[in-house]
Amino acid sequence: MIKKIIVFLFVFIMLITSYPQEKQVEVKKEEKNKQDVNIKKVDIIYNDKISNMDLEEYVVGVVACEMPASFDIEALKAMAVSARSFALYKVTTNSNYKLSTTTKDQCYISVDKMKSKWGSSFDKNYNKIKSAVSDTENQYMTYNDKVIIAFYFSISNGYTENCENVFSQKLDYLKSVDSSWDKEYSYKEKTIKISVKEFLNKLDIDSNSIDDIKIDRSKTNRISNIRINNKSFKGTKFRSLLGLRSTDFDIDINNNEVIITTRGYGHGVGLSQYGANAMAKKGYKYEEILKYYYTGVDIHV
Repeated sequence: MIKKIIVFLFVFIMLITSYPQEKQVEVKKEEKNKQDVNIKKVDIIYNDKISNMDLEEYVVGVVACEMPASFDIEALKAMAVSARSFALYKVTTNSNYKLSTTTKDQCYISVDKMKSKWGSSFDKNYNKIKSAVSDTENQYMTYNDKVIIAFYFSISNGYTENCENVFSQKLDYLKSVDSSWDKEYSYKEKTIKISVKEFLNKLDIDSNSIDDIKIDRSKTNRISNIRINNKSFKGTKFRSLLGLRSTDFDIDINNNEVIITTRGYGHGVGLSQYGANAMAKKGYKYEEILKYYYTGVDIHV
């Protein structure tokens, strides 16, 4: 009897002492899966040189280059968080990544360039942008606990675009949303004229005339596919070949001239900068602007 009691107590003690160890392993496993975004400096390529720069200083240079300083402070704050999130996404997915300071990643300008760009308005503009960055210091956006690739662009045609329609990859936080605020800026419509010969040359079409045009549009009215004569192009490729502002455009042929009118400016995915400014003017705060254009995200503070 005594032996049975001793055996029972031994088994009971083993069960109690082993349970916390199992829970401890689970916690460590969860911590291991968390993304490390404690990054204070980034490597950038500027003027063909690699520089190791303070992240917040870099964000000031991006906002100064990417968004007009005249925009509302809440729009500038939204831009700062988007720029920071974009940079953190790049360097957390590749620890050796060097941020380009061109449109390959994000446009960036130095303080000297800002002085040249703004002249007598430098102090006012710099302090405004610096304030927007400082007020959002270290803030970035996440989706499912991962930093997002925070795409943004100048102005939409009234709607933003689903990510997969532009960059092939479907991302749930980059869904099309209404951006009718952009109409306050007339969608930045622009008309260009080009000869039929130059038009066909740019598209590498061996012909002297445009015999047929067929267009397929997405739900946001952007051109997803276009066929000129017997040659087909994705809307994004066509835009690139002709240097168009957006993939929402109309084409007219008048004698020997091609007339193309575009609505919007940029790829259309993520934050519309002009839309953000219009929202800010209506009283929306930067957090509301970001959560509108980036579906289901959290803002890490």
